[in-house]
Amino acid sequence: MRRSGPSANLSPVPAIVVVGTQWGDEGKGKVTDLLAKEVAMVVRYQGGHNAGHTIVVDGEHFALQLVPSGILSPSVVPVIGNGVVVDPAVLLAEMEMLRGRGVDTSRLLVSGNAHLIMPWHQELDRLTERYLGRRRLGTTKRGIGPAYADKAARVGLRVQDLLDPEIFREKLDLVLREKNAILAKVYNRLPISAGEVADRYLGTFAPQLAPHIGDAVDAVHVALESGQQVLLEGAQATFLDLDHGTYPFVTSSNPVAGGACTGAGIGPRHVERIIGIAKAYVTRVGAGPFPTEVEGDLADLLVERGAEYGTNTGRRRRPGWFDGVMLRSAVRLNSLTEVALTKLDVLDTLPTLSVCVAYEVDGVRYDHVPYHQSALHRARPVFEELPGWQCDLSGATTLADLPGAARDYVGFLSDLAGVPVAFVGVGPGREQYVRFAA
Repeated sequence: MRRSGPSANLSPVPAIVVVGTQWGDEGKGKVTDLLAKEVAMVVRYQGGHNAGHTIVVDGEHFALQLVPSGILSPSVVPVIGNGVVVDPAVLLAEMEMLRGRGVDTSRLLVSGNAHLIMPWHQELDRLTERYLGRRRLGTTKRGIGPAYADKAARVGLRVQDLLDPEIFREKLDLVLREKNAILAKVYNRLPISAGEVADRYLGTFAPQLAPHIGDAVDAVHVALESGQQVLLEGAQATFLDLDHGTYPFVTSSNPVAGGACTGAGIGPRHVERIIGIAKAYVTRVGAGPFPTEVEGDLADLLVERGAEYGTNTGRRRRPGWFDGVMLRSAVRLNSLTEVALTKLDVLDTLPTLSVCVAYEVDGVRYDHVPYHQSALHRARPVFEELPGWQCDLSGATTLADLPGAARDYVGFLSDLAGVPVAFVGVGPGREQYVRFAA
């Protein structure tokens, strides 16, 4: 995209941020897909292919890892922003899958400033997790953390380097001196061949990705300045944030709304609407504290009814009752303007629902998530009980279609959050939702 003139006299349209409020898997992909009807551009602003979005369109399931959810709307320009780490092999395979199912991928724009996931990132991710033993973090072993570590250490290779073979090889040789020394001397592994890596990345990946690589920051600003709506889509969620999550059981980037600005290249004045996605219960994958976790038959029911298995890994998610303490904290951290509640229908068969309204730690009540990890590990949920509705919500299309108990449950969660619930998901399909508040 090329600027047609100065932007000083233009009033940019505010951007929308979509962010998870729990530990991920809240249904951000569905909400982004729903909102894509109203926007011209969808920007993925952080994370890598350790995050999966599942979208159901006319009964077809699309499992996306790197490509923004907006790809399924023909009028939307999907953008992979500078805050993302990209595995070229995964991205190209995902694009091929989409093309094979009739989806146009020619509109995809990949920021030249996004960082590349390299073979040593994946190898070191696997080795580090193995050596941690029972203290392992439960990473997806996709190389995400090591790629972000190299970015911070300023030795990473970026997507734009694929367009300059000389620079690519120079950076590759430099970084492999250190990485091969670590692999050999610490982990007793064979060195990685610079020639083989260069041949694959420059010979196979670069020609296919070159038409999609560009200045994503400029493209986003041109869209905003021309009066087009831009949606910024996060991966993972608030409590997997590197700074604000349940450290060290977190991701290696900033999924919170503030991360949308750095990961897409815009300032905060451009953002006006921030939608927090919350599931009607809570799940998390892997290790880490989970105050409202349930087990036994109830856990099995939530997992099976909610299809709570990782999009990428297939790992079973840990389920629990809704946590209002987390939601309150997420509202603070993200400046949420509204909440989108998903998977309300999963609770259809339950006679009674528990909602955590506070934590108790050593006799002290917490209304927000405590900052100290030891307190969070000892936190006991304070529950309030609400009646269930025990009927099928999947066919509801209007607020009047929801039974009173379901409306009361959503209203209770909205009161806990202190912001309105804008709409509620009642099934996996694209159109299975009810507008709850304007």
